[in-house]
Amino acid sequence: MRHRRVHPFDRSGHRARTAGSWILALTAITLVSVRFAGAAEPAAESPSPQQSDYVRLAEEMDSHFLDQILPFWFPRCIDQQHGGFHPHFRADGTPGPRNEKTIVFQARMTWVAAEVARRYPDRKAEFQAYAEHGLKFLRDVLWDCLEGGFFWGLDENGNHLSSYGTEKHLYGIAFGLYAASNVYRLTGDKDALVLAQNTFRWLEEHAYDRHHGGYFEAYHRDGTPILSVPPNGANGRDQPHRDLLGTPYGFKSMNSHIHILEALTELYRAWPDPQVKERLFSIFLVVRDKIAVEPGCLNLYFTPDWRAVPDHDSFGHDVETAFLLLEAAEVLGIPDDHTTRRVAKSLVDHALEYGWDSKLGGFYDKGTAFGPPYGLEKIWWTQAEGLNALLLMHELFGQQNSRYWRAFLSQWQFIRKYQVHPQAGEWFDTVLPDGTPVEKDLGHIWKAAYHNGRALMLSASRLRRLAGLNGKE
Repeated sequence: MRHRRVHPFDRSGHRARTAGSWILALTAITLVSVRFAGAAEPAAESPSPQQSDYVRLAEEMDSHFLDQILPFWFPRCIDQQHGGFHPHFRADGTPGPRNEKTIVFQARMTWVAAEVARRYPDRKAEFQAYAEHGLKFLRDVLWDCLEGGFFWGLDENGNHLSSYGTEKHLYGIAFGLYAASNVYRLTGDKDALVLAQNTFRWLEEHAYDRHHGGYFEAYHRDGTPILSVPPNGANGRDQPHRDLLGTPYGFKSMNSHIHILEALTELYRAWPDPQVKERLFSIFLVVRDKIAVEPGCLNLYFTPDWRAVPDHDSFGHDVETAFLLLEAAEVLGIPDDHTTRRVAKSLVDHALEYGWDSKLGGFYDKGTAFGPPYGLEKIWWTQAEGLNALLLMHELFGQQNSRYWRAFLSQWQFIRKYQVHPQAGEWFDTVLPDGTPVEKDLGHIWKAAYHNGRALMLSASRLRRLAGLNGKE
């Protein structure tokens, strides 16, 4: 049974109740959460799951997503005054004062709204409106109408955030492309397609490295790549020699390239243009054959000509990239490609071997290629991507090995027992190795409904497909 959740905002996104009502609303949410958390010890499924196992788990994930995650965010994140979405929610789930509008958060929430509208017919009207609200902000505010490309971020009054000014970054632009493409898939709205096309063409003109392949990472406002930073900082300002994601200026990163792969995959679904396919395939090969390495790791940083710069192995990016490679291969028409499946499997296998908590379940944050993990926190997005990747591995290789199904069940149990905030329903940002949550904001410019929302939607759909039912992609 699906429980309806009460929240203290009306459908316009404005505050609708007093502080006392907010407490009552949280109490109501708690009742839902207790029911959910109380079921956190599932009956042991056999290594060979039955149709009923798949269906039950799909219903659990849909219920959690639709009745807890989505009501935490929508509609109260809608900013009717300034446009876009509010990013800031405190550790207790109440709205916070910070209202920066970064391209990553705004695009992720736009993508999620569009995806909900596509997948759940009874939510289509409501969430299509949210997706169109987000697209309008991307198009009219964050898109640079003079020079093209998306700005990294603005404050709520439309002023550039001081740290990076008018710089533009591949990572953020990729998410703008991702969101616009999905809104077009949902609505067929020409404005969404034009924004996606303009983004792709801006990247082709300014960002693509035609000599070495892949993309430059950071750009001045006019699109000129920032390849080094003088002593007083780019644009004459004092600033670090690394960009906002930690990538040294002039280098390339794994993180940006897996997300531009993700965005180009979505664009090609929406707009199957030959040039888009060519670029998607080139980035697919960069990620698969240059960024991913034995024994199943991803290098983080690279020189412009793709020489790896040693750094840690991020288990969350490993498992996420396994999914993104297989998703891109399917869209490119090569879903059974042996090399891609081998690389994707190696990324998940290595994360299970070196980054998996065999006691409580869940993936640690980071480690090395051959040593024990040293970043033992359980980060929300890593758990979400692990859930999705483990079920995908079960779908592809479960006939030969039951480890992925067992790990998937353990991962879901860990999330339900430790990662979900028992009152707010959204996931804790960070959980310690013993399962204790760290008090951090539940919503911020890096934490939207994207990672856990996508993982839950995809996993529920895949479970139904495994059960022999229709699973929407």
